[in-house]
Order: sequence, then C-alpha cells, then structure tokens
Amino acid sequence: MSLLEIMKSAKVIPVIAIDDPDHAVPLAQALVAGGIRVLEVTLRTAHGLGAIKAMAQVPGAIVGVGTLTQPEEFAAARDAGAVFGVSPGLTPALIEAQKKSGLALLPGTMTPSEIMLAREAGYKQLKLFPAVPAGGIGMLNAIAGPLPDVTFCPTGGISIETAPKFLACKNVACVGGSWLTPKEAMRTGNWEHITELARAAAALTAE
Repeated sequence: MSLLEIMKSAKVIPVIAIDDPDHAVPLAQALVAGGIRVLEVTLRTAHGLGAIKAMAQVPGAIVGVGTLTQPEEFAAARDAGAVFGVSPGLTPALIEAQKKSGLALLPGTMTPSEIMLAREAGYKQLKLFPAVPAGGIGMLNAIAGPLPDVTFCPTGGISIETAPKFLACKNVACVGGSWLTPKEAMRTGNWEHITELARAAAALTAE
C-alpha cells in the first residue's frame, strides 16, 4: 500500500506509547478488533522498536513508527517491521535517511513555509503538528487553496468529539489521536474498553 492509501484507510491513526512490552500484542489485537488497523508506535519509550516488531505480527495490523527524530531510527524501524514512519518535523538529515531506508515518511509540518519545503522535497502526504496550536481546521482550510495537492493527517489536540470536523476538511485523509489508548486501560489490561474506543473511532464520519 502507498502512504496515501494507508492514510485513506485509517480515519484515525492511534498514537501509541508502549511503557510495558507485554502490552504490545494485546493492544494491537484490541485495536484491530475494533476496526482500527493502522497503528503508529512512537519511539518515545525504550520499548518502541520491540513493540513494532511484536505488533507487526498481529494479523490485520499495519504498523508504522512515530516520533522519528534521528536518522539512524529509520533503518532500525524498517527492520523491526514498520511500513511507514511519522516525524514531528523535517530536516535535511531525515530526508536523506528516509530515502536511504526506503521507509515511507509522513513528515510533520506546522507553517505554510514548512509545508512548501516538504513538498519541494517530494512529500505530498504530511502531518500537521501540533494541529490545534497550528491553527487546526482554519489552518487546513486556508492552506487548501494555495496548496491543493497536499494531503494531511492532523495530529495534536484532536479528540473523538472534534475529529469529524477535521475529517470534513477536503485536504484531510485521516487524523492522529492518543485517546484510543488511555494509559489506565493499558495499565489494567482493559482491552475490551480499547476495542470499544476503536469501534467508535472507526465509525466516525465527517461533519
């Protein structure tokens, strides 16, 4: 699947931080059972790469790596089983690492200049991050006019209540959110609750 196809199949991509490696597989199974198949596992904890490797084996899961900030992380994530990457921003070193690794990248952008620089580097699928502080829906609608060939996954400050309004923007394919994996549910192993959250997210429609 291309990165755009992955985005369009998602609606919501959960932003996942794994504190306990034993949570990786049951979490992925719970999300997939609720209809959320595209999973972004961040490198914000020491268990990120191990979690990617484990979750990539879960049937139906499409696993990506998030919080890519160092060039060496690209090849490591690809080798662990990630099929796409997400970064909070974009630098020349990250561009070079992405091209060497072959790992599809959804780079973070916040301003029109950053969006244009990313587009010049060949990226037309972008993350608007942090989405709400960056201007949210107003920003997305404003940028759609001068840059109509760019598609976004806004992430940062989005909830299940506001997600439908973001999904209604013509340049948005999906949104990213952390509400699908509440820490208390993960700590207690309440995977049924996470499946319920996933079902609600998968059923979202644009407003």
